[in-house]
Parts: sequence; structure tokens; C-alpha cells
Amino acid sequence: MTNASFGRAALHRRQLLALLGGTAAAGLAPLPGYAQEPKRGGVLKIAAVANPSSLDPATGGSGGDHTILWPIYDTLTEWEYETLKPKPGLARWSFPEPGTMVLDVNPGITFHDGTPLDAEAVKFNLERNRTDPRSNVKADLTSVDTVEVTGPLQVTLKLKNPDFALPAILSDRAGMMVSPTNSKAMTGTAGDRKPVGAGAWKFVSWADNERVVLTRNDDYWRPGRPYLDGIEFAIITELATGLRSVVAGQNDMAYSLPARLKPVIDRAKDLQVVTGPTLYCIQFYFNSARPPLDNLKVRQAFNYALDREAFVKAALSGLGEVAHMTLPKSHWAFDKSLVGLYPYDPDRARKLLEEAGYKDGVEITCGSYTDQDSVRRAEIVQDQLGKVGIRLKMSRGTVAEISAQFLGSEKKFDTLLSAWTGRPDPSMTYALGFDKGAYYNAGREADPALVELIRQSRESEDLAVRAAVFAKIQRFVMENALSAPLAFQFELDAIAAKVKGYKPDLLGKPKYENVSLN
Repeated sequence: MTNASFGRAALHRRQLLALLGGTAAAGLAPLPGYAQEPKRGGVLKIAAVANPSSLDPATGGSGGDHTILWPIYDTLTEWEYETLKPKPGLARWSFPEPGTMVLDVNPGITFHDGTPLDAEAVKFNLERNRTDPRSNVKADLTSVDTVEVTGPLQVTLKLKNPDFALPAILSDRAGMMVSPTNSKAMTGTAGDRKPVGAGAWKFVSWADNERVVLTRNDDYWRPGRPYLDGIEFAIITELATGLRSVVAGQNDMAYSLPARLKPVIDRAKDLQVVTGPTLYCIQFYFNSARPPLDNLKVRQAFNYALDREAFVKAALSGLGEVAHMTLPKSHWAFDKSLVGLYPYDPDRARKLLEEAGYKDGVEITCGSYTDQDSVRRAEIVQDQLGKVGIRLKMSRGTVAEISAQFLGSEKKFDTLLSAWTGRPDPSMTYALGFDKGAYYNAGREADPALVELIRQSRESEDLAVRAAVFAKIQRFVMENALSAPLAFQFELDAIAAKVKGYKPDLLGKPKYENVSLN
């Protein structure tokens, strides 16, 4: 992050504090007790917002999986909480030349089943992630040509083209290491439910839509970690219910809460408020390979018909930011020239629909979710779009079900009202969302010019150079209306007073590596 970008981020945080009031200040730094000697033991109980789509990092399709995946799987690289700048994880990296990346794996690491995490294991994972038919992270590794074991703890990646986004990419799903022994023993989808990683906690059980249970990895490679004996995720999709479970002491933490619930947290005894800016972008995903959204004018009309300012006030109680693209204003790659590209203009939306051949309006099928906040968001945008003749026909279900129906092989709806939960590097956002064949690109097609720009976004280590390429990418995406971003939701968590050491991060996806129970 450049100094100027860091300054903007700091300003953004100060504005956020002013909005929330002084009680939020603790959320922008380690919570009280973080500097104290952490107490060991205890089980952290968390109200999780969604049932996992899979506990195999390569095959899952929901951004909400991460907070359960990270305790199980360590990653080849990691990131700083405040900036998402990559740092070493299971391995250290170097680029001896632009077309070569070398990974040096830390010694003495084993998976939960005792399998060594060595160069052969890293090669297995990278090859699986980029070639397995069930892998949903192929787009992350398209620049990799070959993966070679060049030492017992060294892997060398030969690249098709320079890719300086790889250190950030390998801090996400593509860098989560699964046990080769376990993976090879699984058939079909069995591995989705029997995860074996090298993280600080080991998998115990998963009862669908009820609970995921993890226990301490006594052989974890980082000395003295983890502090917690275990983590239990109670799947509670209704966020108000999840918060009530924390207020009642049944759980210790509820995350990704809507702003409407902040007064409940403030009134509760012994609860800490944590908040901060995130990359969590509420948006419409389009399947632009099928009518009527294969028509550019219909997609543009969709964008002009959305009153984003009103949406932030009504759906997020003001605790959010209008989305002009898929990156927020505080991000180093944000392009301010796109602000105002799609002002709220219902007359222009109607005219575009008429030019597209829909003088009397058009019906568009849309997938959405059953939780209270998703229903409220859908009602708001249905009303806005209906005023210009875009009639949304909603189908609701769980996050995993509806997302799979839209993004998977069924291609069940024209659009999906959901969120992009962010990725450590912006090239991942655009590759996964808009590149040819990408999982989150429901139509699976992409203009060759956009594909080339995404490739170019990874060619330089210079952030200024990369930002200039991202400006072109973002303009292409928005001028072609490949999605309809609405707003960025700020993180809001409720945490029991006994929980120490929790820190928010820019992704807005909780990690528990520093957490203890005192």
C-alpha cells in the first residue's frame, strides 16, 4: 500500500469511528487484553453465518467458508491484517527472475494425519488446484506453466508470464495445503467433508446446518500456538438469532452483523463491539451469456435504476459505502474516475430498456437468500428496479444452495443478489469474477481484451503501474456492466468480554490465530 493510500484508509477509519461513536474504537485495534500473556485452553464458540459449501478449499464456492477453512488449513503465504500486504506463511517466496517463483517451505511441518508438508506435498496441492476438474481456484493459477520440486523443501514455479500477484494469491484458497494422503484416499465428493490440513486446529465433525467442531492441533508448527483447545461453529443463518446466542452466553462471538443490530450490542452487558472497513461488496452477479442480460443495454439499465445512496441508508443503516466498482475508496487500486459512471437515473434506464426492445419492461429471474437482511435487501432493489420496468422474480434458499444453482452447472437464474467477500489481491477479484471460465463468472465467457488486461495486472511489482492497469480493468467491467455493485458493508462483530486478542482485518473474514479466553 502506498503512503497516500494508507492515509486515505486512515481517514476512512476515522470517518467510520465518527459514525459509530466511541464504543467502536476498540474494534480498530487489538481488543483489551491482547498485550497480556494469553491464557491457554478453552473452546471458542462462534455463531457462524452460513453452512460451509465445502471444507475442501479447492472445491468450495462460498466466500463465507474462509473463517472455518483458515483454522484447518495454513497457507503458503499470509497477509497483514490492516493492509493485506503478503508475508511468509508455510513458505517464503522469491522471484529470481520475472518468469520464475521459488517457494522455500519451512522445515518440520506435518499435516494432521502425520503426512510431511514438504515440497512434494506443495507440488501435489498446486497441481491439483490448477488442473483438477472439481477445482474452483483454477483461475488463480492460470499464469503457472509448470511446478517442479527442486529440493526436499523447495518448489519452483515456471510461469507463462510474470505474475507478481502470486504471493497474495497463495494466501487464499489456492495456497491452503491439504494432506495428499487424505486427498488421494477420497473418492468423489468425500473430501469435501473430511478435511485434513496443517492448521492450528483439526477437524472433528460437521453436522449440516448445525455445527462444525475443531480441536487443537498439538503438533502445530508454530511454537506455543494455538491458545485455544478448540473452536465450535454453530451454524445460525439468522443474524439476530446468532447475536442473541452471544448475548445469552451460549456463544462467544457473532460476526458480519448488520448495522441494525448495533443497538442490541450496545445494550448488552459484557459484550465488545468490533468494527472496521472491509472489501465485502453487496452486488448483483449477472449471467451475461443468456437473455435478457446478454444485452448490454439491459445491464446498463439495471445499473442506472439502482439508487445506491438510498440502499446504503435503508439496507445498511448508513454503516456502509456506495460501491462504484468492486473495490472501496480506501483500496490502493480504487479508480475515482468511475465515481458517477452510473448515477441514479430511472429515465435513462427506461430509455435503455426501450432501445433494447423491452418497451413494456422485462422480467429477470434472481437468486437470493432467506435470512432477514437478504430479504430486506431484495425488497429494496425490487422496488427500485420495478420503477423502471425491471421485474425481479425472486427465488430464495440457503447461501450454499442458491449460489451453487447460479454459479454451478444449473445456471438457474439470470442474476444473483449476493456479495463479493473480497480477496487479498485485486487481480483475484477480477480473475475469479470476470475471466473466461472463472467460477464466479456464471456465463463463463470473457472478452479477450479483458482477459489480457487481467493478465497484465500481475506483471509488475510497482503498485502505481498495477493501479493504472486496474483502472482500465474496472472501466471495462463497469462500462460493459458485467455486474451491478451496490455497497460495501462494514464489519460489525459482537464478542464476549472473556475473548482476548481478536483483530479485525480488511477482508472482513475472522481469523482466530491470536485469540484466547481469559
